[in-house]
Amino acid sequence: MNLDPSRFRLGINYWPSSTAMRWWQRFDTDEVERDFARIREAGFDSVRIFLLWEDFQPAPDRVSEPALSRLVRVADSAHGSDLSLLPTLFTGHMSGVNWLPRWAVDPENRLDSSSPEARFRIVSDNQVRRGTAKNWFSDETVGDAQERLAGAAAEALRGHPALWAWDLGNENSNCCVPPTRRAAVAWLERMSTRIRAADSKVAITIGLHMEDLIEDRRLGPREAGRFCNFLCMHGYPIYADFVESPTDERLLPFLGLITYWLGGREVLFEEFGGPALHAGTALDQARSATPHTPLLDEESAATFTRRALEALRRFGCSGAMLWCYRDYAEALWNDPPLDAATWERWFGLWRIDGSPKPAVAEVTSFENLRRAPPPDVPWIDIDQEEFSTRPHEHLRRLYRRFCEQIEGTASG
Repeated sequence: MNLDPSRFRLGINYWPSSTAMRWWQRFDTDEVERDFARIREAGFDSVRIFLLWEDFQPAPDRVSEPALSRLVRVADSAHGSDLSLLPTLFTGHMSGVNWLPRWAVDPENRLDSSSPEARFRIVSDNQVRRGTAKNWFSDETVGDAQERLAGAAAEALRGHPALWAWDLGNENSNCCVPPTRRAAVAWLERMSTRIRAADSKVAITIGLHMEDLIEDRRLGPREAGRFCNFLCMHGYPIYADFVESPTDERLLPFLGLITYWLGGREVLFEEFGGPALHAGTALDQARSATPHTPLLDEESAATFTRRALEALRRFGCSGAMLWCYRDYAEALWNDPPLDAATWERWFGLWRIDGSPKPAVAEVTSFENLRRAPPPDVPWIDIDQEEFSTRPHEHLRRLYRRFCEQIEGTASG
């Protein structure tokens, strides 16, 4: 799809409901085509997909040709449904689990419990593994392997009419944090150079998330902006400790504007959403099983979706991609990640049975709308260097200033 750049993009993050992260192992072209047709009919113009790393690179010196062939078939399906495709490399972190090839795991290493990577289980070969991710910003073998995969994938989709951009990873800092800022910059340069050697016309981005702003994880908007054509941000009010409610949509444009201010590139809000169920017994039971993560009723989630899209468009994001396509089949609930991250079962815009939740109609109403330019940010009263000294503290304070400006503009 050759989308008019003046339009506000509407995208969705995609895993099939029946397989989730086992998609590439249990691949079904017919299911993908049905899903993409449903997504396009609802008004979406873009789909983000994920190359589960171990499925695409079973050994550091070998990229799976069958997986690349399936990737091309997905791109063909996207083109057939008039959807743009945003593939994400090195996945990596996904829904509360770090999915890694066994050769990219150090079974002996143990991280300090305060490290961001220590929070997440590692799954390889469909089993939970002990150890930690080998740091791909410093490990030569892993870095060479990533460059090999990036080049092979870019060559496989070179010139494909559905391809929009390449994403250099999903919330990479949840797998490993660069040891230095220099290592982060060198990795970004290496991966982007390899992709552009294979396809000089394709755009490149990277899936940053809120925690890359809350903490200095050495690869944030400032570093990514040097190599990416546009930046991405992920944010969820249910995970933020400085918002007024689990549906406080103001968080999203705030994070987008901070990303734009730091990185100097236009921002796609690549992930937002909330887990939602029908009001009633099922929702009450699910809430009791997930006391630390708010679950929404479907009507509240629809209202949040509408207000979030309105705010993201108003405050200059180039587009938004919702998390995620469909609730996951109950047959998957006893497997990682859904066994522990139970709330991840219900982030879909469509229910397990394929029926749309109310949020789908809200998305449809934003089809073909024009984007707005990023506004001035007078509420940012510090420079970037000062921000980097205490990012979490500054985010809290700047968020209050941002909200005060919104309220003052509305009352004025």
